[in-house]
Amino acid sequence: MKVTVTPDVFKLARAFTISRGSRTEAKVLTVRIEKDGAVGWGECVPYARYDETLDSVTAEITGLPDNFTREELQDLLPAGAARNAVDCALWDLEAKLAGKRVWELAGLPKPGPEITAYTLSLDTPEVMQEQAAENAHRPLLKIKLGTADDMPRLEAVRAGAPDSDIIIDANEGWSAEVYAELAPHLVRLGVSLVEQPLPAGEDDALIGMERPVPVCADESCHDRASLPKLKGKYDVVNIKLDKTGGLTEALKLREAALAEGYRVMVGCMMGSSLAMAPAVLLAQGAMVTDLDGPLLLSEDRETTMEYDAAGVHPPKAELWG
Repeated sequence: MKVTVTPDVFKLARAFTISRGSRTEAKVLTVRIEKDGAVGWGECVPYARYDETLDSVTAEITGLPDNFTREELQDLLPAGAARNAVDCALWDLEAKLAGKRVWELAGLPKPGPEITAYTLSLDTPEVMQEQAAENAHRPLLKIKLGTADDMPRLEAVRAGAPDSDIIIDANEGWSAEVYAELAPHLVRLGVSLVEQPLPAGEDDALIGMERPVPVCADESCHDRASLPKLKGKYDVVNIKLDKTGGLTEALKLREAALAEGYRVMVGCMMGSSLAMAPAVLLAQGAMVTDLDGPLLLSEDRETTMEYDAAGVHPPKAELWG
């Protein structure tokens, strides 16, 4: 079994800003695994918030043994970007060797399209209103917030897109006081979900706080081991392949979260169509699908995901799985 890892860079259509900073390109790692004449591939996005770099994740992948199974991989690498790319490449490889699609191998129903959120990056209220107006035809907008002065931004987005559903991602940028101040206005402005309002290390403050709309754990939820710490704080968990360390753990996390009464959001890092492909399988029937990475890029893989009025479609076999 031959494993190779290469860096790739995809330019963004416009600068993208969250509460932690801005970027103009998506830097990813592409993993290819060759065995018995077939090649499977996967993509990951090393994330500085989790102390990951292109170099550190590459080192994790190149340090793997010469041969291992997807099941053995779960113990060889921790949850995170490195395991994600390798795990998804192994799923793709298994599908190609078996002549089947990944959802068949996983025992999942044939997937269909899912409406996806479209993300507006953090900016001035005026610019965010312009972004909202440009995308007012979309059924679901996700807006990046996370400052102490977000109310004008939220009002501006609603004015720009009066008919779209809105979800908010604060990226750990609010304090308990800021969230408590904003919370009463969320229902009035048609917000249907708030993602990670407080820093992961300070989210005990959510216990006992009023939640007029569902609150979703993102940075506070990585894999199944995260679930016990979420009780009483969150209503929804955001499952991302780069956090769970691949589709294998993500499917198990979804099952466990649903069994414990959480609803599920399926999200993504800033990646190409290859990164979104396995996540569409995970997103079937989710409360919220947020797989808009390719829509924010100015360049993509040769074979791309399909987006239309029905949402994001399952990947073609030429792309993945």
